[in-house]
Amino acid sequence: MDKFDYYEASVTSAGQLAAFIRALHGREPRVLREDFSGTAALSRGWLGLGREMRAVAVDSDAPTLARIPRSARLTKRRTDVLKATDRADIVAATNFPVCYWHTRASLVRYLRHARACLNKGGVFVADLYGGPLALVPSRRSKRIALGRGRVLHYTWHQRSIDPLTMRVRNSIHFRVTAPGRAPEVIKDAFTYDWRLWSIPELRDAMEEAGFRSTEVHDRLGAAIDHEGNVYVRAVEEHELDRDWVAYVVARRD
Repeated sequence: MDKFDYYEASVTSAGQLAAFIRALHGREPRVLREDFSGTAALSRGWLGLGREMRAVAVDSDAPTLARIPRSARLTKRRTDVLKATDRADIVAATNFPVCYWHTRASLVRYLRHARACLNKGGVFVADLYGGPLALVPSRRSKRIALGRGRVLHYTWHQRSIDPLTMRVRNSIHFRVTAPGRAPEVIKDAFTYDWRLWSIPELRDAMEEAGFRSTEVHDRLGAAIDHEGNVYVRAVEEHELDRDWVAYVVARRD
């Protein structure tokens, strides 16, 4: 295993997220485009929902795209997301990549492009994080069992934040322990230079980009029935936790 495997083990819940995103659409979406896809964990989770599903993974890093298993139903597109023209029922930008856009103008430009690539009735999904802990340097860690006595220690490290610009610098560190072996340590496995957008700022930008409506969700499905169907409910005022991760959904006509 390498840092990408550790990332997927500690950060992603691809199958659950894919089912949630399908439920958000509300109809019968077939094509997902995953912008800033990395190893396309979400796209692979999407394909697992049924043989009729197709996905497009868009990323500019060739070595990362090369790690994605081949599938006739998954298209790997090495390009800037602003140059990707593949149409889809859903465009998803998860794990906070909208924060790569540091100005409102660049954010709106991307959202307009994403909207133009959506089929009629399509949805765009992005996530954000916030709350008191997001406004100060901090560390959050968790442990994940990898099997055979191996334990992955994951640390999210917010190194700095500038309240004047809301620029944050973050890192992910990994440490793997196993009986009878020296710990494997990967410091700064992934690093990020982001603009931390608020939910109202992102919703306003979505409206300016031409989306019909927006909503916010903080759970990957409010309930699941006996057939595995996911039911979603948007949050209302005063319902978000003090420290939160939220999915902001924009719908086009």
